[in-house]
Amino acid sequence: MCEISSSPTLAAIVGDDPELRLVLARAARVACTRIPVLVTGESGTGKELLARVLHEMGPQPTGPFVVVNCGTLARELAESQLFGHERGAFTGAGSRRAGWFEEAAGGTLVLDEIGELSMDLQPKLLRALETGHIRRVGGSGETAVQVRVVATTLRDLRRDTQRGSFRLDLFHRLAGFELRLPALRDRPGDVLRLAQHFLDEFEPELGPRVLATDAARKLLGHDWPGNVRELRHVIRRAALLTSAVIDGPSVEIEPSGDGAGGMSRAADGSGPMAAAVDFARSAAAPLVDSDFLPLRNKSFEQIQTDVFVWALRRNGNSRRRAAAALGISRSTFCDRVRRLGLVPGGAPASQ
Repeated sequence: MCEISSSPTLAAIVGDDPELRLVLARAARVACTRIPVLVTGESGTGKELLARVLHEMGPQPTGPFVVVNCGTLARELAESQLFGHERGAFTGAGSRRAGWFEEAAGGTLVLDEIGELSMDLQPKLLRALETGHIRRVGGSGETAVQVRVVATTLRDLRRDTQRGSFRLDLFHRLAGFELRLPALRDRPGDVLRLAQHFLDEFEPELGPRVLATDAARKLLGHDWPGNVRELRHVIRRAALLTSAVIDGPSVEIEPSGDGAGGMSRAADGSGPMAAAVDFARSAAAPLVDSDFLPLRNKSFEQIQTDVFVWALRRNGNSRRRAAAALGISRSTFCDRVRRLGLVPGGAPASQ
């Protein structure tokens, strides 16, 4: 088994969500093999990043890493682009040209959005995967190519095979091992971690920024249909609109029509995530610019504790008023304070 820490790209995949960590652990198991891997997930979940992790942990990490977007392959040139062509194979073919398979030899070929590949090219791709040989357009012989293939898609390829728009045998060949990345709405505990990660990423260019509590609440209340990519754009735009503290109005989010639906699905009514969901839904009193939560190097539970400490201190250690400020019942507030180990003074309880 490969060590997952051996991939420098892994640092770009932020999150402690159990489902995400399971996907990464499974990736570590398959990375050292040459089995084709199918990476699935919604747009913006980081499929290409995971493909690069597989490459970096694979048997030939120093080899080429070639990404081909199957949705942009020109139909009349797609075969030549994938497998190359000989001189004179068609009008304009003035010299021999290597295709993407040959360019990726000794490394990894990523077939991005494989579900967009035309039906007439699918059997030729299947043969290349089965035999390890490719034939250039206009060529008379075959060339052996050793390449690791990782395919990615946001489509439901199983459904496409039933509809006849994708070959079943090609699907099984590509899905030697399948990895599905979870949507961001299904890992709400990672939203603020990712937000801080992006603030750190933008700091050299834009300077340091911190999130106000109303901005954090707004981020937690969105279901992120565009996933991590959408969150990154929102944080960058907010950082550009502010000078130090990112407040709620600076967090410009396109309405998704589902409100906090993703958040509510993730909560079970108890534990750390439920408190964050309650806070995200609250109709708290308006916050001033000095009300912000420093997130750097903090766990989600620490951030959650800070929210309740803030509410207690801002409301004279009155649990009733603090609960009202967060828009939750006093009994719920007291239960969460007890679970987080807080005393009425707003400080961590001593043992």
